[in-house]
Amino acid sequence: MARTSRLTVYQTIRQIPLVPVFYHPDADVCAGVLAACYRAGVRAFEFTNRGDFAHERFANLSRLCARDFPDMALGAGTILDAPTAALYLQLGADFIVGPTFSDEVARVCNRRKVAYLPGCATLTEITTAHESGVEIVKVFPGDVLGPAFIKSLHGPLPFASAMVTGGVEPNRESLTKWFGAGVVAVGIGSQLFPKAVLAERAFDKIETLVHDVVRIIAELSSR
Repeated sequence: MARTSRLTVYQTIRQIPLVPVFYHPDADVCAGVLAACYRAGVRAFEFTNRGDFAHERFANLSRLCARDFPDMALGAGTILDAPTAALYLQLGADFIVGPTFSDEVARVCNRRKVAYLPGCATLTEITTAHESGVEIVKVFPGDVLGPAFIKSLHGPLPFASAMVTGGVEPNRESLTKWFGAGVVAVGIGSQLFPKAVLAERAFDKIETLVHDVVRIIAELSSR
């Protein structure tokens, strides 16, 4: 069962608009990365359903959050169908993220009053998601659509709230482009977690990088 309400998840993402996107098969690495992101100021974290027994790694992180990081909203990503969404909801997911929109997943999340952030790449998909109760859509793939898509989106749909994933780099130039275009948050994956750093389990380096991104976003948001 989700520990964080749907409205609180949305507020959290807006207040600290960086959502790390991560998967690793090693439970200790997962725990170390989550803890580093928490210390860096992150309060919404997406663990992706991409490897065998990923749900077991997620269950470990869910228990860790409940015990040590109660104000961290833990989400499950790369969710394509309702049965998988239900599995992660049973394991305590506070929000569900998908690369595409699924009406069935939306209904499962709505029944449980859990936030759903589906991937959308057209205005039609975004409008369909809105009609199913989605508050924040995940614009994906960001590296293909670009910041210009966000600017164009807000012409006909000025009320749309978008988090972009893919194509966001952890530096001021990239973040300035995306937030300047009007996104409410960004999701960043592998660029926050270099393979060499993970291999060394140098979680302090991850904490430093993530903290820098959180700081830059806060500075951009205060302008």
